[in-house]
Amino acid sequence: MKAVVLAAGKGTRLQPLTEDKPKAMVEVDGQPLVAHCFDQLADLGAEEFVVVVGHMKEHIIDHFGDSYEGIPITYTHQREQLGLAHALLTVEEHIDDDFMLMLGDNVFQSNLEDIVRRQQEERTDAAFLVEEVPWEEASRYGVCNTNDYGEVIGVVEKPDDPPTNLVMTGFYTFSPEIFHACHLVQPSDRGEYEISEAIDLLIQSGRTIDAIGLDGWRIDVGYPEDRDEAEHRLQDELGAEATAD
Repeated sequence: MKAVVLAAGKGTRLQPLTEDKPKAMVEVDGQPLVAHCFDQLADLGAEEFVVVVGHMKEHIIDHFGDSYEGIPITYTHQREQLGLAHALLTVEEHIDDDFMLMLGDNVFQSNLEDIVRRQQEERTDAAFLVEEVPWEEASRYGVCNTNDYGEVIGVVEKPDDPPTNLVMTGFYTFSPEIFHACHLVQPSDRGEYEISEAIDLLIQSGRTIDAIGLDGWRIDVGYPEDRDEAEHRLQDELGAEATAD
């Protein structure tokens, strides 16, 4: 299965860490954010990385070149940051089967393999990891409604009045049907082409989208304090592993 990594962002809220580098190259525990993504996706069996670059893209391309730990890398260019659905369309010509999608500013220590296994079931057209957050934080994310079977029946992006506190994290699996939905997405009030709307279009067309709850932790590195928190958690885990050994 190929793995798409979205790494085109500027990281404005991460200033001053992003004064001289794109968001995906901010270091967490000694390596760039996007390298953490590569490591996790490699553990999940990624056969190729398709990396969407944009702002200061040469920093990423020059650093990683055409492979990472023996896994080939293909780069695509998102010239304007117009949303995740817009970014995803830049990889369409490189994808012909089910694939993984990870946002390049997330650090996970969780059950990502459950999402991949669910995608491999014939009944599932897409799956993604979801997390319950405090209600006051839900409006920062794509918010999901699910039925009793764990199927997603609706998604809304950054709502002022969230219908639930169950939010999408930065890891998904899709069939190529997602590209058709992305082509149909219209700009949101924010002027962006939202992945949540593409997912909602899949649902409306009768596709089965499954949500699996987070078991572990993840940090969306949006601010300098998030980077610090991710470092502390990773170091705590390494310390715990060393003690166990």
